[in-house]
Amino acid sequence: MSKAHALFGSVRRVLFPRSLRYQLLSRILLILAVLLVVIGLFQYYFMERFIYQNRAASIQRQIQSVPGELWGRLHSPLRRVSGDAFIFFPSSSVAFYDKQGAFTVLSTMNAETAESVPRLNEQEYAEAFARQRKDRGIYKVVRTGAGGEQLVVLQSVRSFQGTVGVVQVSMNTKPLRAELIRQFMLYLALALAALIAGLLVFLPAIRRTLTPLSRMVATVERIDSGKLNERLPEPTQPMEIDRLSHSFNRMLERLETSFRAEQEGKERMRRFVSDASHELRTPLTSIYGFLEVLLRGAASDPVQLDRALRSMRGESERINKLVNDLLQLAKLDRAPEARLATCDLSRIVQEMEPQLKLLAQSREVSLDLRQVPELQLDPDKIKQIVLNLFQNAVQHTDAREGRIRISVAKDDQGVEIAVADNGEGIAEEHLPKLFERFYRIDLSRTRKYGGAGLGLSITLALVEWLGGKISAESRLGEGSTFRVTFPYTA
Repeated sequence: MSKAHALFGSVRRVLFPRSLRYQLLSRILLILAVLLVVIGLFQYYFMERFIYQNRAASIQRQIQSVPGELWGRLHSPLRRVSGDAFIFFPSSSVAFYDKQGAFTVLSTMNAETAESVPRLNEQEYAEAFARQRKDRGIYKVVRTGAGGEQLVVLQSVRSFQGTVGVVQVSMNTKPLRAELIRQFMLYLALALAALIAGLLVFLPAIRRTLTPLSRMVATVERIDSGKLNERLPEPTQPMEIDRLSHSFNRMLERLETSFRAEQEGKERMRRFVSDASHELRTPLTSIYGFLEVLLRGAASDPVQLDRALRSMRGESERINKLVNDLLQLAKLDRAPEARLATCDLSRIVQEMEPQLKLLAQSREVSLDLRQVPELQLDPDKIKQIVLNLFQNAVQHTDAREGRIRISVAKDDQGVEIAVADNGEGIAEEHLPKLFERFYRIDLSRTRKYGGAGLGLSITLALVEWLGGKISAESRLGEGSTFRVTFPYTA
């Protein structure tokens, strides 16, 4: 059993090697060998028919070359002759079948006996009588009792009085089969030579064809070793390798982009955790300090007690706002179900005007509200978006000279809400990352304007959740404009 298993494994390794090059070579040679075998079998079959038909046609021509009257005289038992008399049919048996159904052996392959001369059935002799002289190559192979084969040819002969009878010539097929075997062995030798030639030709051809793939493998191995900036050559041949190279390079670029984004995300998260911990620690430290002061006797002084309690309340509000911002971001990450309703954005902003002016204090607030189509949106989330952008404008404009303008209009893309201010503006290098979570323009911890840098991140999440887009335009010293667009399909 183990030997058979080992033999099967060896055959399998030969037919299905691990190398793609040798897999292609072995399968091409296997297909070629199968085709040669099939062609050989067909050739053997048709060659056998051709040889037999050719010999049968030759015998029929020889029979017809003898006058019909002579055949009529020769079939008489008194005139029976030995095989030597029929020099046209060497190593053959000759018999005559007359119109009365008499079967006479005229000559045999073995002069001593006529038992080797086969006699066919009456139907076949009748068909031979009716056959035309021009019908050539008609024969029958008859198996003898000794296990041999004889080629039997029937040909009718005619005289001036009409058809005399049918001449039957039978010969052993061994010489014909020997010739057939020689032809077949020659074909096998040529087929084997073709396989060897195919091996010598296909191997370098396949090696050359797979050269781009080999180069690709070498490049991928270098990338795997740590050279992540290396890429596969483009464009290249053949087309399939070029497409594979293109797809692989795009995949590497996406992986590199994802890896870079992950690194940046980790850095922002680290910075945010540091900033958030500082934001939490600062009010907690302040509250702890006021409690220490109160415990040391300041609670007995109404003025100091009131000041301490107000400060503790303000710090508690800062902590509460930071925690609420984090909870809202986490909630938006889970994509909560929207409560959509028919909304007129101009009307919503108009209703918010008293609240906005209260938040602006002494800053100038102007509204430019156009008539716009109604959209299916969440009114509460729209108000929160406007409030976030408005509070951001309030924080970055002067308390007395600040101007904030809110407009609602429509364009080809949809309905747009714009919040513009004349504040300090934002540097151009900060604009691409302005809406990223945990991103702070002010990297120090002084927090001039307060907050934890989450307001615009929350606004972006709300806008995208409602199917809209948000963008920012700004110049240092001139102010900023935030635009929120909701498509008509929203």
